[in-house]
Amino acid sequence: MLVAVLMLAGRVTARRFGLPQAIPLVLLGVGASFLPGLDATVPPPEVILNIYLPLLVYRAAFLTAPRETREDAVPISVMAFGLTCVTAVAVTAAVKFAVPELEWAAALAIGAAVAPTDPVSATSVMKRLGAPRRLVTILEGESLVNDAVALTLFGLALTALETQVSAAEGAVTLVRVAAGGVLYGLVLGWVMARVRVRITDAGAQIVVSLITPFLAYLPAEHFGVSGVLAVVTTGFYLGVRAHGLLQPASRLTGNAFWDVLVFLLESSLFVLLGLEIRHVVAGVAGYPVPVLAGVAAVVVAAVVLPRLGWTMAVFPLARWLPGRHLSFDRIARSERLVMGWAGIRGAITLAIALSIPLPVRHRPLLLFLAAVVVLVTLLGQATTLTRLIRRLRLGESEEEAAEEAGARRETTEAALARLDELAADDKVDERTADVFRQLLELRLDRVRALLGDEDDEDAEGAREVREELARAQREKLDNLYESGRISVEVRRRLTHELDLEHRRRSGPA
Repeated sequence: MLVAVLMLAGRVTARRFGLPQAIPLVLLGVGASFLPGLDATVPPPEVILNIYLPLLVYRAAFLTAPRETREDAVPISVMAFGLTCVTAVAVTAAVKFAVPELEWAAALAIGAAVAPTDPVSATSVMKRLGAPRRLVTILEGESLVNDAVALTLFGLALTALETQVSAAEGAVTLVRVAAGGVLYGLVLGWVMARVRVRITDAGAQIVVSLITPFLAYLPAEHFGVSGVLAVVTTGFYLGVRAHGLLQPASRLTGNAFWDVLVFLLESSLFVLLGLEIRHVVAGVAGYPVPVLAGVAAVVVAAVVLPRLGWTMAVFPLARWLPGRHLSFDRIARSERLVMGWAGIRGAITLAIALSIPLPVRHRPLLLFLAAVVVLVTLLGQATTLTRLIRRLRLGESEEEAAEEAGARRETTEAALARLDELAADDKVDERTADVFRQLLELRLDRVRALLGDEDDEDAEGAREVREELARAQREKLDNLYESGRISVEVRRRLTHELDLEHRRRSGPA
């Protein structure tokens, strides 16, 4: 109950002051940790690793754009594989240098935890400002793949904490674990695609989608291969085929369910971090404050600086890689600077750090460093990314909005043309055709208004009429329900339809 209240309060505070949502969530969690009688409420690391991570990674993989990701496979791979490994190694070396008594495996664990970026914090800002679409695609693709890379490294670090592993053995294990995870994910994706195509009930589709990440993760981990790569592969395989697998109602319901679920998971992680910070600080109380500050500064530098150096100096060299891929000349220096500054850490970093086993020595210090990295990148990078994009004049493009409106216009016109053909062939009576024609022409009018193809006064007048009609429908629904003529289920369904129509007119909130 407490976590739910803090999540709601954090969301309201973030919207009120225009802050990244994670900041008030963590701060509220810290404040709540001082309430009398409240002990640590953070779940065991196994819960974070086996429940939070599969769900978050699966959703990100499912939503990956297949065509854009394929076209930008080379830049995404250069960032996701190369930069993630470089960051993990840099942080490992920095932590080991700053805290010599720390085991190499534990240093690699924290290096892997802070290596992956958060796909939401940066790209949400870019989409809102209209940043170049390719830039957003690369960052989203990177954040998906680097989750798998970082978690595979983290699994290797946990293995090394339990048994002695040589560098050669570690490399062989890494290849076997990765290949096994991908292969299992492909097989499971193929099976689940054939299961889901036979399910027409929206509720059953949600249940199947909810258990899929666990069917991918848990058996893979049990048999010693990468559960994260299995989840990523399964999610991507099903996401590419989503339109052929799901009915429109199932997609709408499923998307709403997963949006809420991911919000709850990510928000609760930040609250849980805040609740644990008090105990983390108590765990590092034996370190002098200057030492803690120095170690934290070294780790933050090892996270931020290699990324800037990679995007500005190393990334352009990938144009010389063999094979056919899109030219790197299209990624301007200003765009690479934004890519370098967009390395914000978030929920995945917290989930990995919180899943470090309790018996690991210096665990409070590792959690402290992960929390510092998340907070510094959120406060320092997420809050300044908007100004950077505007200063570099990268947030002025309306290409995607115009493209979407154009596609809506053409698809509606195609439907009108097909309706005329059906009426001409006497496959539909004229009365029915007129009903559908009026609906399609209304939709076409809305799209033309978005494209600026109609007079401003007419557009404003039509908008006022539509809003007045919607208001009248809502009032009538309320009256019908209050008079007992319809049930609450009917009221909710029709209200939902009006809400969807309003969202289509006004865009996402």
